[in-house]
Amino acid sequence: MSRILLVAAFSLACGAQEFPSTEIVRIAAGYRFTEGPAWSKDNYLIFSDTPHDQLLKWVPGSRAEVFREDAHGPSGNAFDVQGRLYTCETRARRITRTDKNGRIETLAERWEGKRLNAPAGIVVSKSGHVYFTDPAFGYQEDHRELDFYGVYHIPPKGAMEVVAKPTGRPHGIALSPNGRILYVSNADEHNIRAYDLDRNGEASGERVLLSGISGIPGGIAVDAEGNLYVAGQGISIYSPQGQLLHTFNLQDQASSCAFGEGDMKSLFVTARGFVYRLRPEEQ
Repeated sequence: MSRILLVAAFSLACGAQEFPSTEIVRIAAGYRFTEGPAWSKDNYLIFSDTPHDQLLKWVPGSRAEVFREDAHGPSGNAFDVQGRLYTCETRARRITRTDKNGRIETLAERWEGKRLNAPAGIVVSKSGHVYFTDPAFGYQEDHRELDFYGVYHIPPKGAMEVVAKPTGRPHGIALSPNGRILYVSNADEHNIRAYDLDRNGEASGERVLLSGISGIPGGIAVDAEGNLYVAGQGISIYSPQGQLLHTFNLQDQASSCAFGEGDMKSLFVTARGFVYRLRPEEQ
């Protein structure tokens, strides 16, 4: 690991809230394009190197190692409460789930008979509802079978359904701490939309929560207080009401982020060919 810099407490915080000094450490390097950090309750981080077709695994105190080769262009990842791994495979254009014995099953690959575009971001609720985004970037745009970009919901029981068909490309996705609000970033519109979720996991009340985001908003993480951490030009932190609280500037464009480690206070950030860990310094 290489220690990069310390970010002092920032006065831009909302009201009396302040962000403590934060240590930023580069924990992994040498990749082509990192994406999809996800923390396992078994004390390790999974992340993707999409161009290299690899899923990587990082255990605290060790170097990152290959978790899976030939991973079909992995992008977003997430774990459920049972410890199963969900992965967006952009090249295979599908969502897979890997159980704790390593068995892989396909959860979604088509909508109304047509192949998905290229799933990018994914999140799983505590009750087992799966939500994912399906944009198309670069060459993927030329191979689309669907005439829309989608946000989808896979319930624990029943058929997959479309949550939204935004004009721009949906990218990152996250849930509020109570699981009642779904957040989706849009790479083209530079905004984040929010949706209310009912007890069945169905979405309504679409609204723009954040707009005019600098850079291309990617992955989203949400802390215990409901603040949103948005990957883009660094990491921007917003209150649940959409007020900018703080920005962490990194040396590289951030693609995604996720909380992890035992106390869930470390923020892992994928950025270009690197993975960073941002952690409040002990006072």
